[in-house]
Amino acid sequence: MALSGLDIYKLLPKTNCRECGFVTCLAFAMQLAKKAVSIDKCPYLSLEAKKALEASSLPPIRLVSIGEADNKLDIGNETVLFRHEEKFHHPCAIGFIIEDNLSDQEIKQRLEKINKLKFERIGQELNVNILAIRQNNDKKRFQEVVKLVLSNTQLSLVLMSDDIEALRGALEISASRKPLIYHATIENMVLVSKLAQDFKVPLVATSVDLETLSNLTRELNSQKVEELVLDTGKKPVAEKVWDLTQIRRLALKKSDRSLGYPALVIVDKKDFYEEAIEAATYIVKYAGIVLLKGFEAYEALSLLTLRQNIYTDPQKPLQMEPKLYPVGSVSDKSPVLVTTNFSLTHYTVLGEVEASKIPSYILSVDTEGMSVLTAWAAEKFTAEKITDSLNKFEVKNTVTHNRLIIPGYVAVMSGDLEDKSGWQVIVGPKEAAGIPSFLKNL
Repeated sequence: MALSGLDIYKLLPKTNCRECGFVTCLAFAMQLAKKAVSIDKCPYLSLEAKKALEASSLPPIRLVSIGEADNKLDIGNETVLFRHEEKFHHPCAIGFIIEDNLSDQEIKQRLEKINKLKFERIGQELNVNILAIRQNNDKKRFQEVVKLVLSNTQLSLVLMSDDIEALRGALEISASRKPLIYHATIENMVLVSKLAQDFKVPLVATSVDLETLSNLTRELNSQKVEELVLDTGKKPVAEKVWDLTQIRRLALKKSDRSLGYPALVIVDKKDFYEEAIEAATYIVKYAGIVLLKGFEAYEALSLLTLRQNIYTDPQKPLQMEPKLYPVGSVSDKSPVLVTTNFSLTHYTVLGEVEASKIPSYILSVDTEGMSVLTAWAAEKFTAEKITDSLNKFEVKNTVTHNRLIIPGYVAVMSGDLEDKSGWQVIVGPKEAAGIPSFLKNL
């Protein structure tokens, strides 16, 4: 748990020597509490105090990295139970399970589909992150499938096997990709932890009971295995959500370091719709990795969209750069539509303008990322703001007409906007869906 400035002060030598650059030890302690300086600035800190301060500065949920370089996947390092308290930092990884009893042709076809699961939504690219290879056959086949997957995807990997020798052989092939190995239990932890140490890879610790899981992670830590992911096994949804919530709560509120790790969940449903619904539950509370068997685009898109919404910063709306955006083969006679720079609003309007097939300009006004009605109520989307944008982006030099289309919801500002801007204001539809027919009849 993070220490307060006064707690830190109690650990300092209280000499007020000023060698740290601060007038008093209390002033230095306050800066340490804000993480504005390093504890190394104090030359007289005792070893015990240094250890205490280092321990307090560790994140309550450890950051675990899977993969390397451009394909490195970071999970964990979360600091709150609820996103409105701050934000969630590292999006839940969404991935798929490949069974080694499939034929090479089937595996290649699945990998081809999975590699294409990339979508753009409100200016962001949404991707799946990870691929698990599960052993159902002998170790030779398992290792063959690992080689096949390595040559056909750059996604981060999970190696799933209860056969230690099969895992070792697969790690010899894939160690450079730093895969996650699944899994250590009370029964096999000595052998599996040795693999994690030898190959310097993260490890999944598994137990259906949280107390046993806590003891297991302590044992693994004592064997110098620090990068862990937790799994409480296959359970009904309500029990699984309870486990995930208690793990997060104990780590954050009770400073239980033994459970301060991201969690992994395997969703195994034959019906892809049921699988998506269950996976969505775990994305919200509080999985670090969700593994699925279904790999259809509609299932992946729904989960990636949910993840995007959950892991955006609630205090910083997604924003577009405020400017004049041309849509299609515009000319100086193309209509000009005004909207805010909230990403979802912009891309909704953009999609409807494109659907109209009428080349147009979209003037994105800086409303600090607020939607139309929210920005209008907060006085961020006003006649003055729109006039400033018209002048800043020299719209009069871009088109030869002086007609401006504003959203129907803010029709009340049309007279004021005409007076301040000198433009003829046309009130457009209230909903973006009405834009295509509106533009065609303009």
